[in-house]
Amino acid sequence: MGEKIIVVGSSTGGTEALKVFLSGMPQHAPAILIAQHMPELFTKSFAERLDHLCALHVSEAINHESIEAGHVYLAPGNSHLEVERIAGKYRTALSQQPPVNRHRPSVEVLFKSAAKALGADAIGVMFTGMGKDGALAMLEMKQAGAYNFAQDEASCIVFGMPRAAIEMGAVDEVVSLSKMAERVLVQLARG
Repeated sequence: MGEKIIVVGSSTGGTEALKVFLSGMPQHAPAILIAQHMPELFTKSFAERLDHLCALHVSEAINHESIEAGHVYLAPGNSHLEVERIAGKYRTALSQQPPVNRHRPSVEVLFKSAAKALGADAIGVMFTGMGKDGALAMLEMKQAGAYNFAQDEASCIVFGMPRAAIEMGAVDEVVSLSKMAERVLVQLARG
């Protein structure tokens, strides 16, 4: 078993959900990769804002950078973000492949890469959002041994993405936004 990596998908209402979640994570938390549906011009300033709000170092992901604990990698608007394993090390991969589920970045693309590269070393988190982007790939993650969380309906702005993942049987725990960081940390402690 390698190092754990957390992969996160979010859309409508996700900027607030990410603020709450990342603020609850300690400085030494595992690396976190995020696909948030957001236009190109906003992801850099959003990453900078998050960087000031939490203990982790948050930045817009760059192609082929090493993935390290204590860091958060936000998919740049208009780029897919994937995790890849090269010579036993994990790194980011950005691409301009066509949108998936009408999105680039797409949660589906990030989660599918996590299923393939990380398997049981991934923890998936699905936050508020419209549609079903990422649900199918979250199921692939679970089948590959990942442990997955979805935000509960009561704390979602839009329950679409979490609902789709839950209905598909891709989710291990449904958790309110205020408790998500705590539950993820408990799961990490279990190894």
